[in-house]
Amino acid sequence: MNSRQDQLKAFERLLDIMDDFREKCPWDQKQTLESLRHLTIEETYELGDAILDHDLPEIKKELGDLLLHIVFYAKIGSETNDFDIADVANEICEKLIHRHPHIYSDVVVENEEEVKQNWEKLKLKEGRKSVLEGVPKSLPALVKASRIQDKVKGVGFDWEQPEQVWEKVEEELQEFRDEVISGDQEAMEAEFGDVLFSMINYARFLKINPEDALERTNKKFIKRFQYLESKAGELGKSLSDMTLAEMDVFWNQAKKL
Repeated sequence: MNSRQDQLKAFERLLDIMDDFREKCPWDQKQTLESLRHLTIEETYELGDAILDHDLPEIKKELGDLLLHIVFYAKIGSETNDFDIADVANEICEKLIHRHPHIYSDVVVENEEEVKQNWEKLKLKEGRKSVLEGVPKSLPALVKASRIQDKVKGVGFDWEQPEQVWEKVEEELQEFRDEVISGDQEAMEAEFGDVLFSMINYARFLKINPEDALERTNKKFIKRFQYLESKAGELGKSLSDMTLAEMDVFWNQAKKL
């Protein structure tokens, strides 16, 4: 692996390249904080895909793309004298030191859970009025539900046993079923949301990341469906021309692969 000196030299090289881009490249010169935002979100999802696939070369590549964006934002900030990359790095360093008193002062913690609880309490002392202020509004609903539950757990608002959460799941499922029978569309949607929220809560107790679990299922379904498509193509058929029974044969083959 590279030495600390080599790592710093590589980072300085990236900063120099970013300076060149802003000075000489028409596309890079036009970029703003706002124009980069959706690209950064896309890069983050690409990194997430690589992590789920455990593709280490791809993870390295995507981390580089994301690092470029961080340097890009800092460069734009420096041009308006609002902040530069040193300000960004120093601010996160100060925050991390402040929120890890068990390392940088005499606070004693017994386990990971106490670290999380101290983290949330310190953020409230820093001026936040609600522990939920740190949950981004633009997060996808599934991820947001998981983060909400993590946040409130940090201040002690939580179930005590997984069995209690499962009972809540069953209760919400019954309420959803009742609304399906009644046919009230708005009530069905509300109860379905409650089912999902309670399932995400139960997953947390089982130490399952619901976003990762669902994405793995998505990838599995895509792989099996594309196998089905390829087999249909080998027979010179379109899926729309096949019966469900015919498709099931190939689907079961895909499950065994």
